[in-house]
This record gives sequence, C-alpha cells and structure tokens, in this order.
Amino acid sequence: MKVLIATGLYPPDIGGPATYAKTLHEILPKKGIEAEVLSFGEVRHLPKIVRHFAYFFKTLRRGAHVDVIFAQDPVSVGLPAMLAAKLLRKPFVLKVVGDYAWEQGVQRFGVVDPLDEFSGVRDHYPRPVQLLKDIERMVAEGARAIIVPSRYLKKIVTNWRIEEEKISVVYNAFEGVHSNLQSPHGQRRTIMSAGRLVPWKGFAELIELMPRIRADYPNAHLTIAGDGPDRARLEALIEKHDLSGSVELLGSLPQKELHKRIIASSVFVLNTSYEGLSHQLLEVMALGVSIVTTNVGGNPELIIDHVSGLLIEQGDSDALVAALHELFDGTIDGALLAKKAHEKVSEFSTERMVDETVEILHASTKKI
Repeated sequence: MKVLIATGLYPPDIGGPATYAKTLHEILPKKGIEAEVLSFGEVRHLPKIVRHFAYFFKTLRRGAHVDVIFAQDPVSVGLPAMLAAKLLRKPFVLKVVGDYAWEQGVQRFGVVDPLDEFSGVRDHYPRPVQLLKDIERMVAEGARAIIVPSRYLKKIVTNWRIEEEKISVVYNAFEGVHSNLQSPHGQRRTIMSAGRLVPWKGFAELIELMPRIRADYPNAHLTIAGDGPDRARLEALIEKHDLSGSVELLGSLPQKELHKRIIASSVFVLNTSYEGLSHQLLEVMALGVSIVTTNVGGNPELIIDHVSGLLIEQGDSDALVAALHELFDGTIDGALLAKKAHEKVSEFSTERMVDETVEILHASTKKI
C-alpha cells in the first residue's frame, strides 16, 4: 500500500501538524505502508492562489502512483488534494484538527460566535468566512474517512452536516518529556501559560486578572510563552495595568527552554475558549506541573476536574481566581493532581495512534 501525505507543515516547520506528518512518514513503512510526503512548504514561496494551483498539480502528479491520498487539513492542502483524488479516482482520507473558517473569522472578520454555534450556523457570516465554511464542508464530504483527535472535534465536524459514521477519533501521540529538573517549592508563585497569541487563548483576560491576583499574592508572577498577532494588544494591556514587573511575554522559545520554564512554575493555566486536543496540555501533564484550564473542546478528555487538574467554566474569572487560591494556599494538593495527570499521558502512545490510523487507511481502500 502507498499513501501520499498532503500536509501544510513538515519539519523544519514546527508545531503539532508538522510532528504528526513526520511521525507517519517514519513509522508507516514499518507497518507495510509506503509513505510519501507532499508539504505545502514546496510551493509557499509562490504568490497566493498560484501556490494552491501549483500544489494541486503536484498532488495530481504524485497521487497517480499511490493508493490513498491523506490530507492533513480541510482547506489549504485539503481542497487541492480532494480535487486531485477525485480526478485520479483515488480514496481520499482527511484529518481535521480544528475549524480554520472559525479561526480566520475570529482573527480577521469580527466573528464572535463560539465554535459550537458557528459550526452549525449556515449563512449569516461575511462572504470570505462563508466561503471557507463551504470549502471545509465540501472537502469533508469528499472524504471516504475523516480522522479527528478528540470527541469534541467529531461533534464539530458532524455539525458541518457530515455523517457521523465516517468520522473516527484517533488521539494524537505523545511520548512524554524527560527532564532532571524539579519543580521548586516555597518560591514566588509563578503562573505559566503558553500558546499562539490569538484571541481565543484567553491571555488578555489572564493579564487583566493579575492586579486582583497580586492583591492577595504580591509576589505572583505571570509568564506567557508564544508569539502571534495579539502580541501588541497584550503589551498594551501590560502597560495599561502597570504590570511590567509582574507579567512577562517571552515570545517563542526552543522546546527545551519552554520545558524549563514550565517546570519552574507553580501552576500552568490554559485559559482557552477553543481547543481541539491540546498538545500543550499533554506536554505540561508529562512535565508534572499542576494545571488549571477551561472545560472547553477536548480539555475534559485530558483533565478530570479535581483529579488530574482543575477545570473551570470558560469566561468565569471568579472561578479562575478561586482555583489559583486553592493551589497557592494548599487547599488542594497540586502535586497529587500533577501525578494523576502524568499517569494519563501514557495512554497517548505513537504505536496506538499509528495502528488506528493504518486501520482507517486500509479500510478506505475497500469502500465503494
């Protein structure tokens, strides 16, 4: 069996999708499947629109020699890959890790609806957003099988009016993090967060809570790792609230440095309003640091409230402050929460992920 992996990112690109594509590329041959990768990076240097046509023709040429075309998103590589698969009469399998239309709508077109609502609404968004929604649905309809990394995202794709039977949940792999560093105790209370600086990650709300947190814990310090379009807005909030000495934006960090920062923190907070299945949370769980996060998206599939972390309602600032109080004051044993979370990580093995993916790829070639 031969598979063409159509991916938007591939090392040296960074991020979960790049790591996922590389993992499949390396391990599928051990399962008897020949894998070829077509990265969007091969055409990214071309002008917009032109690059998508170029990618389509590359997919058409390379797809002629494989049994299955497996696309890693429903828009940038998904649309050209789906069209190529149709022309070649090849099985097309799709992986969906988020809703690109919603992300672009929030960042660029003033969309304020939560994803759960947005994914089911049909026709009242700006034309560019509606076009992206239509593309996502069309590509998903054209797939023989769809892989999602969480039960939450299965619900979202079902909201696109895609039949539930062809959507399979395959949790992403995470082999853990090894470090000799130990989390410090009894030092200043450091709140750590990390992620792309975009509105739905909730960094602005976290910064605005810091005066309230510092009123009770004057030595509290917030550190945020990551970069993105919201950086200038977050810097303005820090200046507005005179928090330059207690809130630090680190920018993007090498993985090793990020891990050191996380381990040195008192608690990791992911104050997000949208998450498919957070690779960042899996990292923190493996590093053995207590977690406070929102009960949105795939987060409850990773964290059990008051067992392996603390889950709060998204947007409930009082609940977030109360959770930090419980951890800082020792009302809740953060070390025990972290231990239970660390045990959970063992479920996310590469072997399991690849075996389940191989089963779906084989099945896709047998469907009429």
